[in-house]
Amino acid sequence: MTKVDMNYINGKFVSSFGSDLMKIINPATGQQIGEAILGNEQDLLDAIHAAKKAFTTFSLSSVEDRKLYLQQLHDAVIERLDDLKEVTISEYGATVQRAEWSNRYAADIFLQFKNLLDDFNFVRSIGKSQLILTPIGVTAIMTAWNANSGSICIKLAAAIAAGCTTVIKPSEMSCLQTQVLMEAFDNAGLPAGVINVVNGRGDVMGTLLANHSDIAKICFTGSTVVGKIIARSAVDTMKRLTLELSGKSPHIILDDADLEKTIPFAVNACFQNSGQACVAGSRLLVPKHLMGKVRPILQETVKNLKVGLPNDPDTKIGPMASQKQYDRIQYYIRSGIESGAELLVGGEGRPEGLENGYFVKPTLFINVTSDMKIAREEVFGPVLSVLTYETEEDAIAMANDTEYGLQAYISSSNSERANRIAKQINAGRVLINTLWHDSEAPFGGFKQSGLGREGGIFGLEAQLEPKVIIS
Repeated sequence: MTKVDMNYINGKFVSSFGSDLMKIINPATGQQIGEAILGNEQDLLDAIHAAKKAFTTFSLSSVEDRKLYLQQLHDAVIERLDDLKEVTISEYGATVQRAEWSNRYAADIFLQFKNLLDDFNFVRSIGKSQLILTPIGVTAIMTAWNANSGSICIKLAAAIAAGCTTVIKPSEMSCLQTQVLMEAFDNAGLPAGVINVVNGRGDVMGTLLANHSDIAKICFTGSTVVGKIIARSAVDTMKRLTLELSGKSPHIILDDADLEKTIPFAVNACFQNSGQACVAGSRLLVPKHLMGKVRPILQETVKNLKVGLPNDPDTKIGPMASQKQYDRIQYYIRSGIESGAELLVGGEGRPEGLENGYFVKPTLFINVTSDMKIAREEVFGPVLSVLTYETEEDAIAMANDTEYGLQAYISSSNSERANRIAKQINAGRVLINTLWHDSEAPFGGFKQSGLGREGGIFGLEAQLEPKVIIS
C-alpha cells in the first residue's frame, strides 16, 4: 500500500505538519490502495514563503533560461509518463486512452509555452510610451480531480514562461498522481522555490490561498460553487483570477447532419472521460421531426458502450472517481425519472458484474425539457439528455438557455450554416464536427463557467501585468 506523506517545498521533499489521514481508494474495486497525510496551514505558509523568496530572482530570469526550464519540465514528465498513466488508471479510474492522452498533453504543454516565447515580446512600444509585461507574482494553482496532471501543467507552464513562482494545491483525491508529478518536477532541476506542491483539503488550503496577501494570482479549475467562494475571498487583496468552472454544454444536431456519423460522435462528446468532464456535451438538441430516426441510433450506440475495468483497452466507460461522485449521479438519474423524462438506456444502480466499484450505467434520457434538473445542472457523469427543437432559432435559444457557457458542439454537413450558428452561441468554445482540443487556443467560459482564459498566448498574458514607462 502506497503512503503519501511528503510535500514539495523550496526544492525539497518535506514531511507534512498535518495529521489528517485520508484513504486512497481504487474506484474500480472500492479497495484501499494507499493513504495520504494531508498538509495543514503551516505547510502552505512555508510554501508561500518559499515561492515569494524565489520570485525575487526568478522574475528577473531571462527568456532563454525559462525556455530551458520548460524543456526540462517536459523531459522530466515524459520520463515518468508510464508511471503517470498507471496511477491515473488506479487512483482515478481513467480509461487507458484517457490516461495516455491526458498525461502526454501535460508533458507537451511545456513545449508549447517554450515555443510561444520565441516570438513573444515582453517589451513593446505603445504610443510614445514603453510597455513592459512583468511577471504578476506568486501564483496559486488549484485543480480538480478529473484531469490532474493536465490541469496542473497548463497553469504551471504559463507561470514559468512568464517568470512567476507557484504554490500548487491539487485535489486531495489525486495524491498518487501528484506524487509522481512532484518527483518529475524535482528531477527537472528548476531553482528552489519556483515550484511548491502541498497536498491538502480545499476548504483549508483554498481559504488560506485566497486570503493571503503574498499570493498575487489564483488559477483554479473546479466547480462554479467553489469558484465563487474563491472570488469573494480574493477580492479583498485584489488577486488576479483565472477560473475554469462548471459547464452544461449543448450539442446542436442540425437537420442536414449525417445521423449515422453524427450520433456516435455526439455520444462520444457526452461520455468522454466517462462523462466526468466539464466540457461534456450532455444536452443533445435534436430537430423534433428527426427524433424517429435519431432514437434507435442513439439507443443502440449508448447500449453498446463498454463499461468495464479501466485497464482494459476496450473499456469506454470506467468507474466514477469516488463513492460521493457515484451517489451524485444516482441522484440525477432518479431526478430525471421523477421529472418525467423517458429513460431509454441505463438507469439507477451498477452494471451487472461490476458491483464492487463505483460504476454507473451509461444513461440516456429522451423527451427532456429545459426546466428539468438533468437539463440545467452539471451531472458530471455518463448521462445524456435529449431535447427537441422546431426551428434553428429555437435551437440557438435552447443552447443559450443556461447559466453556463464553457463549450458547445454543432453537427452539420453545411460548414457555412454551422459557423453562422456558432457565432450566436454563448460559449468560450464551439466545436463543429470535431472533438479536437486546440491547446494553442484560449480555454475558458462565458457566464458562470468562469473568468479569464488559460492556454496559449492568452494563458501567458494572464500571468503578466502591463507596466507603462513614460519618459
